[in-house]
Amino acid sequence: MKNFENTLLKIFGAALLILFSSSISMAQKSPTKILLKNYRPHSIYHVKKTHITRAKYPVIDVHNHAKHAPSPQQGGIAHWVKQMNKHGIKKTIILSYSTGARFDSLDKVFAGKYPNRFIMYCGIDFTGYNKPGWDKKAIKELKRDHKEGARGVGELGDKGKGFFYSKPTAAWGMHADDPRMDPIWDECAKLHMPVSIHVGDPMWMYEKMDSTNDGLMNAYEWRRDNKKELSHAQVIQTLVNAVKKHPKTTFLACHYMNLTYDLPKLGKILDKYPNLYVDMGGRFAEMAAIPRAAKKFITKYQNRIMYGTDMQPTDNMYDTTFRVLQSADDHFYKTDLFDYHWPLYGLDLSNKVLKKIYYKNAEKILGINL
Repeated sequence: MKNFENTLLKIFGAALLILFSSSISMAQKSPTKILLKNYRPHSIYHVKKTHITRAKYPVIDVHNHAKHAPSPQQGGIAHWVKQMNKHGIKKTIILSYSTGARFDSLDKVFAGKYPNRFIMYCGIDFTGYNKPGWDKKAIKELKRDHKEGARGVGELGDKGKGFFYSKPTAAWGMHADDPRMDPIWDECAKLHMPVSIHVGDPMWMYEKMDSTNDGLMNAYEWRRDNKKELSHAQVIQTLVNAVKKHPKTTFLACHYMNLTYDLPKLGKILDKYPNLYVDMGGRFAEMAAIPRAAKKFITKYQNRIMYGTDMQPTDNMYDTTFRVLQSADDHFYKTDLFDYHWPLYGLDLSNKVLKKIYYKNAEKILGINL
């Protein structure tokens, strides 16, 4: 009986050893077996880690959307306001895309309920944009929306096939420099309504989807290399053309005009057109990957850049954006937030620059004081 028990113990021990060895093997896979989508590096550097929960100065978030509001189960818009209070966000611009009844309903639940916290932008009603006289109807609606509380226009969006963000209808084939848009841009100038407009996508989305693309995890989901539309350079140029043609209209190019990969090019455009501004919404990871170049650029164009998030109002989001802008931290990852595998670095911007990008530039184009 004793020999039988010893035999069972040996068999059981051998089974445990095999199971343990198998788990180690699975946990410590060869790099050739790890999928890129599962790559989640952790920095081992013993360097400063700054936790910033509140912006150093008051903030106007110039780029957010109703779709990012917390769910009713999470507390809804009231919770968003609590988050703003916690993190030092004085005002948030809601880029609604919308006109008519849809704009009115959004205005009611945001600026209507929290008039000192949310600023509403409307869209352009492109209904019948291929028919003569459509612009007169669009301008009539624009004036109505302005009267109802819209302080700007946007976010208009064109990734190469024409304006498609707008509600109730898209305007396929119509770009920022289309002559049909001229009366609209002129009216925005008369009403002192800044225009937030998104053209293109980050350059990684246009590159080959292979091992040479260092933004592949994010780029593949939003890829544009296989679509029949204007190229990255072409769609950027449509906005440049409109900015040039309408010097009295204030344009705000969302996401650094999607030129984070070529800051010298963006700088030349800003140098040439004083009516153009950019926001940094949704492009913190792209700039935090090149801290020296990014800091130099933001410092040089500090009068033309504004803080925007374009993300859900969470602790993680706000804390990370402040860390990128305010700290001098080295080599930290935020793959969960940005879906890029590369490390980020703090830009350590000066107090003077922070004040301008956080609120002073937005005050200027909106004609308000915090």
